[in-house]
Amino acid sequence: MPQIGGFITFILISTFTPGLNNIMSLNNAARVGLRKALRFNVGIFFGFLIVMVLCAFAGSALYATIPHVKIIMSVVGASYILYLAWKTIRSSTDFTAEAKAQSFVSGFLLQFVNPKIMLYGLMAMSSYILPYYRTWWEIGCFALLLTITGSSANVSWTLFGHLFKRLMVKHEKIILTIMALLLVYCAAELLLGLF
Repeated sequence: MPQIGGFITFILISTFTPGLNNIMSLNNAARVGLRKALRFNVGIFFGFLIVMVLCAFAGSALYATIPHVKIIMSVVGASYILYLAWKTIRSSTDFTAEAKAQSFVSGFLLQFVNPKIMLYGLMAMSSYILPYYRTWWEIGCFALLLTITGSSANVSWTLFGHLFKRLMVKHEKIILTIMALLLVYCAAELLLGLF
């Protein structure tokens, strides 16, 4: 892979910057604690893995049809992200209150309406992997690498939410507002990408 530096930079920036999975992981851990929040992260991992495998093995076909798929997924994804932002801003601002954890299923299903990871998978595959690697084994390994990197970012944000819960309790209204605004930013970025 001649562009190894670009590939590493791309996957780190794409996965560790604020996005739907990361913001939801942070919020979940701050509300319910690390142990309960990890179920959501396991769901994210398996959903992410399936999306990466689909991007890997159908990469060229999906990439050819991306103008049509991108529009639909961007609108659906942005609508769902705005819904999550609305729920975040309206949620109880009491991080100390007993809250319901996001489930494995919600983490899993979230991946199929998350255009950011689909575009991440398609971009990584079409730009950095498929031009240089052809065997099913190599492409599958890269799909797993992309999944592990993305899940590592989610777990990092989960740990941040857990470790800084006291700070979040002290500044809960500001934190919830920032998280909601970050979700709105994600939705806006997704829609602006259509133009």
